[in-house]
Amino acid sequence: MTEVAELEAQEARLTLPRFTYEDAWTLGTLLVGLARERKAPVAIDVRRGAQQLFHCALPGSSADNDAWIDRKRRVVERYGESSFLVGARFRAKGTTFEASSRLDPDRYAAHGGSFPIAVEGAGVIGSVTVSGLPQAEDHALVVEALERLLDPHAADGA
Repeated sequence: MTEVAELEAQEARLTLPRFTYEDAWTLGTLLVGLARERKAPVAIDVRRGAQQLFHCALPGSSADNDAWIDRKRRVVERYGESSFLVGARFRAKGTTFEASSRLDPDRYAAHGGSFPIAVEGAGVIGSVTVSGLPQAEDHALVVEALERLLDPHAADGA
């Protein structure tokens, strides 16, 4: 399976039945817990539409991570897909997002770490973003948290 196909499958699998304020808190705190376990110097952002529902900056992160969050989140808002998938689509065409998207790289970054929050029957209603690790690791951290949100027993091996 190609990288693009794998990322598309992830997004299809990680569609939520609903997304409430409580779910935003749970997702954000899941990410904080995972990041703390790994001593990851990340900033975390969860949004529904334009409203920020959760934000946390862990030791080692900086204001630069917040700027990356904004840039990656704008890609999700524009394309309705993860920032990592958008970048992978451009790479699969033999180019880069920066060279071919015609979007300002100071405002948009198709680097891994921002993932659409999609709800069954509603589509993309928000985003969850992590910044501070290499892009594949930012993306993987978000995916792991969404998997745990969907199946809280997955981490227990149950």
